[in-house]
Amino acid sequence: MPDRLVVLYRGNRPPATGLIERLADTVYATEEELPYLLPGADALLAWVTITPAVREAWPDNPEKAPRWVHASSAGVDSFLFPALVEDPGVTLTNARGVYDQPTAEYVLGLILALAKDFPGTWEHQRRREWRPRPSDGITGRTVLVWGTGPIGRAVARLLRAVGMRVCGAGRTARPGDPDFGTVHDSATLRTALAQADYVVLAAPLTDDTRGMVDAPVLAAMKPGARLINVGRGGLIDEEALIDHLAAGRLGGAALDVFAQEPLPARSPLWDMPGVMISPHTAGETTSEREALVEVFLDNLTRRIEGRPLRNVVDKRRGYVSGTNPA
Repeated sequence: MPDRLVVLYRGNRPPATGLIERLADTVYATEEELPYLLPGADALLAWVTITPAVREAWPDNPEKAPRWVHASSAGVDSFLFPALVEDPGVTLTNARGVYDQPTAEYVLGLILALAKDFPGTWEHQRRREWRPRPSDGITGRTVLVWGTGPIGRAVARLLRAVGMRVCGAGRTARPGDPDFGTVHDSATLRTALAQADYVVLAAPLTDDTRGMVDAPVLAAMKPGARLINVGRGGLIDEEALIDHLAAGRLGGAALDVFAQEPLPARSPLWDMPGVMISPHTAGETTSEREALVEVFLDNLTRRIEGRPLRNVVDKRRGYVSGTNPA
């Protein structure tokens, strides 16, 4: 077993701490305590993931750095700093699989809310106004899912099941994909954007994807199309998005993630018509914490038994590539 496991937490510790403590010599650290407790640890469970604390606490001496870091999230951009990425002896794993179906359900809910203008209905209710009006349908509408990992695939499958036309966008173009049908690369992306009624961002945040939805991309989108982001806030040039929304080129946006979180109160996005904002909760469910700790415990057991770990992140690409070991 690891000589010492550090669990980074904020507020509440993870569930099943008794099981974790039986498998490893466990210490718990807040973000403020991490610089004192991380050096010399064999493993780190980052129960908090959207934080600079791990980067700031990482030991200067590689011999004092943990050999395994597990992120209790799908995104690992907070962990892709040079000292961790460039050390071949450090394995980074994540919680791939926990958020796939919950996020897909959330995306479907957002599409329905935008199409049916539920925010407008609730506002009319609040004002006690009786305003019958037509709404959009979603059957037969085209959705471009930008990001072809497990979350994007779960989104694609669910949207296909309700009658939407789905295609994908990724690093490599391919026809006949079982979930997306056609996957577009940069060569055909503009054509796909011009045809999509909804664009769903489900890509990880890497050097290649940061700011990928910029002013030219937004200008290439179909007039009146709606943008949904359940990936990372850094995928979008927010100033460009605000400009396009203000000009009325887009039909609306549903944003769950932002470049700065919490979203500052001064951001124009809060008050823009047709914009729905949620606080990075697309993948959260009432059973999320238990599912996250199950993934970690499986990997901790694998480490103790000398078996290959699951969800090993390609640190250069910034996401899990390939299939999991049995």
